[in-house]
Amino acid sequence: MSAYDALEAKMTKHPSQVNDERPAILCVAGFGDNASMFEGLADTHLANSYRLLPINLPGFGAQPLAKATTLEALAQTVADKAIKHGAEIIVAHSVASIIASLAAKRADCPLTTIISLEGNITAEDAYFSGTAADYSDPVAFRAAFLERLDEMAKTAPIIRRYRNEVSKADTLALWQLGTDARHFSAGCVPGELLQSAANVIYLYNPDNCPDSTVRWLEENKMDRIILENATHWASVDQPKRLAEMIAEALHR
Repeated sequence: MSAYDALEAKMTKHPSQVNDERPAILCVAGFGDNASMFEGLADTHLANSYRLLPINLPGFGAQPLAKATTLEALAQTVADKAIKHGAEIIVAHSVASIIASLAAKRADCPLTTIISLEGNITAEDAYFSGTAADYSDPVAFRAAFLERLDEMAKTAPIIRRYRNEVSKADTLALWQLGTDARHFSAGCVPGELLQSAANVIYLYNPDNCPDSTVRWLEENKMDRIILENATHWASVDQPKRLAEMIAEALHR
């Protein structure tokens, strides 16, 4: 059994139960990360009521795509997973909220609810991914990004795990996705796409968000829940509390 298969078995709790009637929740990590980000949720009450299905996207824990790794290409992967598992709910972190939005917009995709974990709302939210567009060489971007994360980890230990997972990502996929995220956010407002794609509940700590995003949320009245004192990776540092907030969001 691969590491991912073991994680999936742990998250679903009943991997051999064919007629599992619990609603499925897809879980998609943000830029450069992978399904391990959601491992802590497996030991929460949320896993008793829902089938938690973490996804390793192509290039980020799964085999890279033969074509360019774009938001639209990854959205197709998410839509295919949603169809396969009959999932109507997705928990999407950071840039994965754009991917989830694009997937939910597809006519054949069953996704109707997006739980966005500090998902991209404005162009300023691409503060990690968007920097890829500043480099013409994928290898140079990877080296500079990891160096930046090493420096940040000195004062924010939570970033050490993230840095380690980013180091496992496919170099070309990392650069292509980041570049596409920058270009996408320059051409439209991610929050508007998110709001129009499905029923959305936005979970966030305002301290982690750019001022432009906080203002947008206030002005557009998106349904939201504040996670006080949480880091950008709430599923890692506060999985039980996050599980409670997800449950609350789904019962609204």
